Amino acid sequence: MIKFAGFGRTLAATLIVSAALAGAAKAQDVTDEQVKAARAAIDAIGATNGFDNILPGLAVRIKATLVQASPNHESEINATVDEQALALAPRRADLEREAATIYAKTFTQEELKAIADFYNSPVGKKLLSDGPIATREVMKAAEIWAVGVDRDLRAESAKKLNPILGAAAEGGEAQQPQQ
Repeated sequence: MIKFAGFGRTLAATLIVSAALAGAAKAQDVTDEQVKAARAAIDAIGATNGFDNILPGLAVRIKATLVQASPNHESEINATVDEQALALAPRRADLEREAATIYAKTFTQEELKAIADFYNSPVGKKLLSDGPIATREVMKAAEIWAVGVDRDLRAESAKKLNPILGAAAEGGEAQQPQQ
C-alpha cells in the first residue's frame, strides 16, 4: 500500500495558513505553556515537516542559476552556496517559533492538547498515514460518479429537449449540449 505523506503535509500547510489568517486577527500574546502545547500539536501532525526542504531546495535552484551563468566556477559556486545555506539553517527555528505562536493564538491550550493527544494516538497516526490514501480513493470515486451523472444528465436532457429542439440530422437524436 502506497503512503502519500504529501497530502498530510499539504493539509498541515493549509492549516498553518488558515491559522495565520485567523491568528492575525488575534493580537494577544501567548504564554510559554501555550507555545509548548502548540509545539506538541505541530509535532504530532507534522505541520512543519514539509518546510525542511525549503532551504535545500533554494540552494539547489541558486546553484543551478549561478552555474548556468558561470559554468567554469561550478565547484566554487557549489561550495559557497552550500556554506551559506548551512549558515542560514539555524533560521529554521524562527519558522518553528512562528508556527507555534500562530497555533497558540488560534487554538486554546486545551484544544492544542486534544489535537496532540489525538494525532499521537494509534487512530490519529493511522489518519495521518492512511488518510491520504482514503482521500485519493474518494476523489477517484467522485470522478467516476461525476462522469456517470454527466452522461445521464446529458442523455435525459436530450430526451426531454428533442421534441423542442428537433431531431439531429443523423440518427434522429437531439444534439448534445456543448460543454
